[in-house]
Amino acid sequence: MFLTISTTGSAESPATDLGFLLHKHPDKAQAFSTSYGTAHVLYPEADAERCTAALLLEVDAVALVRRGKGKGRGGAPDAALAQYVNDRPYAASSLLAVALSGVFSSAMRGVCAARPHLPGQPRPLRVEVPALPARGGPGLVGRLFEPLGWTVTAEPVPLDGEFPQWGDSRYVRLVLEADTLTLAEALRHLYVLLPVLDDAKHYWVASDEVDKLLRAGEGWLPGHPEQQLITSRYLSRRWSLTRQARERLELVRLAEADDSDVEAIDNAVEAETEQEERPTPLAVQRREAILTALRASGAARVLDLGCGQGQLVQQLLKDPSFTEIVGVDVSVRALTIASRRLKLDRMGERQSARVTLFQGSLAYTDKRLKGYDAAVLSEVIEHLDPPRLPALEYAVFGAARPGTVLVTTPNVEYNVRWESLPAGHVRHGDHRFEWTRAEFRAWAGKVAERHGYGVEFVPVGPDDPEVGPPTQMAVFRTGTAKEEKAA
Repeated sequence: MFLTISTTGSAESPATDLGFLLHKHPDKAQAFSTSYGTAHVLYPEADAERCTAALLLEVDAVALVRRGKGKGRGGAPDAALAQYVNDRPYAASSLLAVALSGVFSSAMRGVCAARPHLPGQPRPLRVEVPALPARGGPGLVGRLFEPLGWTVTAEPVPLDGEFPQWGDSRYVRLVLEADTLTLAEALRHLYVLLPVLDDAKHYWVASDEVDKLLRAGEGWLPGHPEQQLITSRYLSRRWSLTRQARERLELVRLAEADDSDVEAIDNAVEAETEQEERPTPLAVQRREAILTALRASGAARVLDLGCGQGQLVQQLLKDPSFTEIVGVDVSVRALTIASRRLKLDRMGERQSARVTLFQGSLAYTDKRLKGYDAAVLSEVIEHLDPPRLPALEYAVFGAARPGTVLVTTPNVEYNVRWESLPAGHVRHGDHRFEWTRAEFRAWAGKVAERHGYGVEFVPVGPDDPEVGPPTQMAVFRTGTAKEEKAA
């Protein structure tokens, strides 16, 4: 089982930088033990102009059978001889993918302590796999790799060169070339897609495989046109795991859409010419407006209610004046993504002491929310059915009762300015309503009156003289908070 990764160099970045990225010295041949054999790393060529790293995996067929408890591929009983005589030692499969992740784990994570600037730099890459099972043929190979930026050559391997009438085998010789990818991205693509093309795993697929898939697929799998096939095959067609993975990927896609793609509608700007300065995305303007209001309130302990993927929490952590930050969301998956975004598992003790994430529903009172200086409901209320709003109002303004509450929501009047948004449509498929400025002011005024708050309104984004701003923000303050601010 064999794979090579090649790159070319320049005056600024010699090709031998590949050794730093892979954490394997070009002058050495190294061997690593795996569960099913030995992985060898060597460099057939290594100079400033061109460098090639090769991974050779020697598979122990006996160990493979013993660890598989006498079963063949996919867990089905095979003939006794077929367990030992098969394509596993020669054709790229999940065995090679696991060896890649083990031998090049730092490179796959994009870590290079010796040259920290290298992992983030795209470089010319060429990957060759002499024998790759392709269940779906060369066409499927292209559909999997081309959307990721690769130029794909997948040559079918004939069953026997002397007997062309026998046709082609299910194997291809694969060559991938790209100039716009980093090495870490390339390794993650291979880690996921090699076993997908083989359509088999050499080990039992447990629930932790979903996490592995999402980690390796971060940044490219949520929007891949073959996401359904990739997810199903990678998880060995286990329906429950496939459904879980697709739900989590959809959550990532929607969250990214809220801050990017849907911002082309909900939060978009007119296309600029090359001479124009790129406008600040509305999501960024919204967070800046929230931070400005929080700082003006003097708040130190802040709740982010409906924190989603944790974008606002991430910004709050950058300001030391916010000494305690709590993110609350009803979705456990959203909180998991937020935790990864914030890198809580690698955060220093002092910084991690400032932030807490927990699950909670804003439709119910929660004693954990009491005693905070401020709470933020950013683009949250429009996701609730109107009959559930009174429950949220009481839970936040009545029971939790922070000194300051910031509420942002879309201004439906501004929707006519989005040329890509069809008339009568809301900005996001999950929005239950979108209010005019008058409707929002009426709702906020009643909430303030019922719960003893004062309220003022702040435009977010360009304030159009005819239709107002794209986002409207209400700043609620208790009487005590207003008096302290005046003092």
